[in-house]
Amino acid sequence: FQMTAQELVTAAAERIPVKVAILNNAYLGMVRQWQEMFYEERYSEVYLSPDLPDYKLWAEAMGCEGMRVEDPEDVLPAIEKANEIDDRPVVIDFRTDHREKVYPMVPAGQSNSNIVVDPSQGEGGH
Repeated sequence: FQMTAQELVTAAAERIPVKVAILNNAYLGMVRQWQEMFYEERYSEVYLSPDLPDYKLWAEAMGCEGMRVEDPEDVLPAIEKANEIDDRPVVIDFRTDHREKVYPMVPAGQSNSNIVVDPSQGEGGH
């Protein structure tokens, strides 16, 4: 998100009601996942502060609606609220556990034909 967030300025200026969901685990999540799964948990430069940047304020500064969700019971109400907004972009910062993983994934240096769809696959993929 940090590499493309500036596009929200254009979306806000054009009043495009796109919805952006950030799964914020306070890490560079996919990089951390690779380091855990394929590099014997040798973590390097992947921890981020959960509050820096403040995605809610960042979205608001760009003319969007910013929201933060910290509790699982607030997920559905936040999505419902976001879907009611039809005149500007909405960014929702969903706080997640730092151990959450993303699947499917492509192991570093491999092709899409070696995709890992389940944690039990390890490096193998299929």
